[in-house]
Amino acid sequence: MATYLIGDLQGCDDAFARLLDAIRFDPRNDRIVVLGDAVNRGPQSLPVLRRLIALGPAAECLLGNHDLHLLAVAHGVRRSHRSDTLQPILDAPDRDALLDWVRQRPLALFEHGWLLVHAGVLPQWSVDQTLQLAEEVQRQLRGDVVGLLGDLFGNQPDRWDDTLRGPDRWRLVVNVLTRARYLDLRDGSPRLDFHAKQHPDQAPEGLVPWFAAPGRASAAVPIAFGHWSTLGLRWSDGALCLDSGCLWGGSLSALQLADAAPRWLRVHAQPCARQHEPMGFRND
Repeated sequence: MATYLIGDLQGCDDAFARLLDAIRFDPRNDRIVVLGDAVNRGPQSLPVLRRLIALGPAAECLLGNHDLHLLAVAHGVRRSHRSDTLQPILDAPDRDALLDWVRQRPLALFEHGWLLVHAGVLPQWSVDQTLQLAEEVQRQLRGDVVGLLGDLFGNQPDRWDDTLRGPDRWRLVVNVLTRARYLDLRDGSPRLDFHAKQHPDQAPEGLVPWFAAPGRASAAVPIAFGHWSTLGLRWSDGALCLDSGCLWGGSLSALQLADAAPRWLRVHAQPCARQHEPMGFRND
């Protein structure tokens, strides 16, 4: 049995199907975990969801920021963006089943010795704390989904505090797990930066990628994430980015996990046709 991690799909179902063929994926014996953002921006969000659901227990998908945006739009909490490609899901006859499947997805997983998230982890959080915080929010999302979604969106608070409770706590947890790229460490307390998205070679002064923060409590465990297409397929500081920019004409990547060191066996990259221009749209 093989387990594969796959980077952001973002509605690119043709590339997804080709990648599954390339790795000779067999749902009777193999398993895939998509690292969030299954939908949006690409033209085939509805087929992506239906393909994932049809794979049953052979497929899992983390919640990414675009997946949460889908739920918020569907429940009237947010307005659609001009570049969204979610309407076919919202108009589908099986809309309710599709949305319920998305709502049940996890925010973080631990697989084969890897911590899996869509975006990032704060340096103060251990692996166990990250999983516990993710589960705390997941329980809320599986309960009063409309109430929770109404409180989830916004950039504050932008620093972790163990005393945070309720919506502020859940909003920060979700922002870290689904939106984090850079941290501002200049005053000693890590603060999330929601503006910088470029490659670390061009990072603004004072900002560091979340995985490069000194003293990161999760540093002993490899972490796989997506979300950061300008970073591309990259291993750094014990963390692997698998968002290799399929939406932008890059590739869709899959990592085959192993149970012993080294923790992976192979990386597969499927070339993708560009579905979006790199500028002029919202990509948070």
